[in-house]
Amino acid sequence: MFHYPLARWTRLQAQTLGLTQVTVETRGLGEEEELRDLSFSLEKLRETCLVDGVVSGVVESAYQKRKVDRVCQELGLKSLTPLWYKDPWKLLETILEAGFHMVFAGVAAQGFDAGWLGRSFDFNCFKDLKNLNKRYGVHPSGEGGEFETFVTDAPIFRERVEFTDVEKIWLRDGGYIDVRDARLKPKAGDLR
Repeated sequence: MFHYPLARWTRLQAQTLGLTQVTVETRGLGEEEELRDLSFSLEKLRETCLVDGVVSGVVESAYQKRKVDRVCQELGLKSLTPLWYKDPWKLLETILEAGFHMVFAGVAAQGFDAGWLGRSFDFNCFKDLKNLNKRYGVHPSGEGGEFETFVTDAPIFRERVEFTDVEKIWLRDGGYIDVRDARLKPKAGDLR
């Protein structure tokens, strides 16, 4: 149910944002186990870090929203979904225009091939994604698990994430990038 490709490298995103990151591992042996792990973790965070809400990036998946809302309700936390039912094409356009840089971390739908793995999500990609949407019904935000992305740079990042050792792993009908090494690197024009 949760994003997992490149999850270990989100520590670099947190670092460049100046945020403390708390990670929790789940064996992921099923939706209910993942939700129990999420609930247990949020309960601990609520008590130790004074967390009072959860922000999720769900766009149209009623399934995911229902699950997160349920956990939050049981714990007395606010569930915030600022992207909920926003036009996914407009969201992508806004993200690209704002200067976010993303790469495809994984793909798992008809129409994708290994060439998408590690590909930068730019306006050319936006056009190709529109074609996949028309031809195969791929959701523009990957809401059905068709793809996962990883943000390598954003206007609020102090440095950008650079992958220095990457391998593409292609299985029968999908794949992912295995990033073996990554680091933070100054942005262009930064004299540090």
